[in-house]
Amino acid sequence: MAGKDALCVTAPGAVPLLSRRGWLLASVSLAGGLALRPGAPARAFQFDARRLEASMRLRFGEPGVQALHEWFVLLRAQAGRPLREQLVAVNEFWNRMVLSADDPAVWGQADHWATPLESLGKRAGDCEDYVIGKYFSLLHLGVAGEKLRFIYVRARIGGVGSIQSVAHMVLGYYETPQAEPLVLDSLTDSMLPASQRGDLAPVFSFNARGIYVPGARPTPAERISRWPDLLARMQQEGFMP
Repeated sequence: MAGKDALCVTAPGAVPLLSRRGWLLASVSLAGGLALRPGAPARAFQFDARRLEASMRLRFGEPGVQALHEWFVLLRAQAGRPLREQLVAVNEFWNRMVLSADDPAVWGQADHWATPLESLGKRAGDCEDYVIGKYFSLLHLGVAGEKLRFIYVRARIGGVGSIQSVAHMVLGYYETPQAEPLVLDSLTDSMLPASQRGDLAPVFSFNARGIYVPGARPTPAERISRWPDLLARMQQEGFMP
């Protein structure tokens, strides 16, 4: 997203808003999408652990390195585990490790997409930062990238009868391109099918292969202006997309 029109949700309080059909309309075929880099083969997302540790120590000191090591422990423990266990473990890890806070408070700017290293170093972030950490964790564990989507939603807040909604982002796991996604959300450790998240109304979704909007063909992910910048900064830190 090129900027946000509201802060991410920081507290639950939802009323039903959308049916399963609405989520399926937001899911279109992945055929013809882009790879993480043009022409890059589909593979697990790798990193240079020593470079990451050096980058973390330089920017965030020993507390950051300790948080990074906890992430490494998670990834080693989940390697080869059943998919459901990986999804649960990754969702719970990032929800535990990162304190919900908005970008002006954490970064002193209106909108900053933090790398996983930055989120662990600060131990704070907003909804996009949770999703970024979960997305790249699951890619590293071997989950197919085409099954994961950043989903931009409007989240209803304020309880029953409220008409207020705010911008929010969650991670969706799609078993097939047209499947109802499982929702991994910074608001809860419970992973629910989208039809059971009546507080969330999907607007569009994207991953490294493209942007998906109901009724339109996928378009390049590079149109999300912060996406290429995020990948470039991750490569500088020691990630290898």
